[in-house]
Amino acid sequence: MKKDTSRKKDMQTTEPELQAILDNEVEANLYAAKSLIVCAIVGVLAWLFNLIGIFIIPPIVMNIAMPVMIICFLLPTFVCKLTGGKPAWVKYLNIYCVTLGVFILSSAMPKHGVLAWALPLMLSCHYYSKRLNQMTLVTSWVLFSASIYIGMYVGEGDMNLSIPLGSYGFRSVEKQLLFEATLFFVIPRAMILLGLSAICTTLAGRTRRLLTKQIKDSEERQRISTELDVATHIQGDMLPRIFPAFSDRAEFDIYASMNPAKEVGGDFYDFFMVDERHLAIVVADVSGKGVPAALFMVIGKTLIKDHTKPDVDLGAVFTEVNDLLCESNSEGLFITAFEGVLDLVSGEFTFVNAGHEMPFIAKAGGAYEPYKIKPGFVLAGMEHMEYTSGRMTLSPGDKIFQYTDGVTEATNAAKELYGMERLTDVLVKNTSLKPADLLPAVKADIDAFVGEAPQFDDITMLCVEYLKAMEPLVVT
Repeated sequence: MKKDTSRKKDMQTTEPELQAILDNEVEANLYAAKSLIVCAIVGVLAWLFNLIGIFIIPPIVMNIAMPVMIICFLLPTFVCKLTGGKPAWVKYLNIYCVTLGVFILSSAMPKHGVLAWALPLMLSCHYYSKRLNQMTLVTSWVLFSASIYIGMYVGEGDMNLSIPLGSYGFRSVEKQLLFEATLFFVIPRAMILLGLSAICTTLAGRTRRLLTKQIKDSEERQRISTELDVATHIQGDMLPRIFPAFSDRAEFDIYASMNPAKEVGGDFYDFFMVDERHLAIVVADVSGKGVPAALFMVIGKTLIKDHTKPDVDLGAVFTEVNDLLCESNSEGLFITAFEGVLDLVSGEFTFVNAGHEMPFIAKAGGAYEPYKIKPGFVLAGMEHMEYTSGRMTLSPGDKIFQYTDGVTEATNAAKELYGMERLTDVLVKNTSLKPADLLPAVKADIDAFVGEAPQFDDITMLCVEYLKAMEPLVVT
């Protein structure tokens, strides 16, 4: 669409705002044309009523005035059909056509055409242009005043202004009557038109400001959405996502997934080698959602990994991490977390639980069962908390499944929770699956239960299978 410089100068807007105004002008042109079709129909009815004697306007006046007025009202429709309402000059054509048509109507029917002068001003409101409103007002003033004087001579006649002669034709109007018409009709009605113009201008200005605000809000939302997309990728890149992981290690098989409820989530998982014989796994859930939770997640994940070291008790790890998180927790967030370290030589699995869900354990040849452990207090909830680690021994073929509460608290349209019972059932049915196949099976079962209901919480799962014992390292 061609953007003329006069419109840019008039609008003083940014490019997106200008484009929105231009798009609105096209739509306003089409709506104005439709509105004027109705005005043309009204003109046809007025002409018909005069022909059958309901109106008493001189036939010669109506037979000349009405066709011209109807043509003025229909011309914008014809032009919009040809141009689609896109050229910059179409809005001026619409305003001039309706103003000229109302002028003709007011000249022929001075007593009944007064209200019609609201039409040009009301149509000009659609374009959100103060300059166009002012131009329409000035044009309406001039033609409105002229129509009163012309109507005194050739219109239907106003008993307050003149006494019609016995036959139709031009009337004799005295100077005193012209003076009184100016004083008592032209000036008061012009003032009313000015007041109406003020209302229309205010309405147009307010609507334009709302449109501008909407555009700015849309741009801001787009910017935030773009930044959230970047944050989503950054968060995803922070989690180990390349599977199969540790393809050079035959002692274990591991798989994990995280589906955030929003663009960025507060859940996280992690797995890493503490040293050559120890595998660490972490599953955690930050309270809250969105960006604050995601940022706190980054801090928590980094601290846990950095403080997990060989020969350091996991209870001591969480104790230190908790104090560090409490130091910079102005938002009052907290983390539920489970961390375990598997000794690939002995099968000893050391773990610590900070208010997190109980894991499921599947012994070789057996089904998954929840492993009841006493949860400690959440991380970042209170300073100087002491955390205690626990131990179990895994045999080759044993599996561990850990998750966040987004799994058990997934909700369907009937507000029912997925729950521990359903999770246990789907794990038992799929005990034989490898970790990479188990997690998609559980997620599919959750999706089938939830249906079309929105996801309110992040869904994170991790499964590790201890395949075989590692040969003890030989120290030379």
